[in-house]
Amino acid sequence: MANEQNLIKNEDLTPKQRRENASKAGKASAKKRAERKTLREELLLLLSTGNTQNKISTALIKQAENGNTRAYEIIRDTIGEKPKENLNVSGELNNPFLGMTTEELRKIADSE
Repeated sequence: MANEQNLIKNEDLTPKQRRENASKAGKASAKKRAERKTLREELLLLLSTGNTQNKISTALIKQAENGNTRAYEIIRDTIGEKPKENLNVSGELNNPFLGMTTEELRKIADSE
């Protein structure tokens, strides 16, 4: 756990220090995005070979055959047989402030 006394609050920094910190954070974020992009590109390249994709598909099917329900769901969803999810929302919102004037609302807000 961090020692609260050792932490530097953002409001204690000068505007220049805040900009420098923001710059460092932005550069770190850009570097991480580039790393993820590289990994994605490498995976797509490896998957573009039919042999790799075939091995993965076969392994996924074997997992499903052995009772792995998550593997089954992935296969089902990938081949386009995912069941539709229906969500019905009905009803009215109860707004106790409906019809009140701005002045009445200010009185309520000021009293709290």
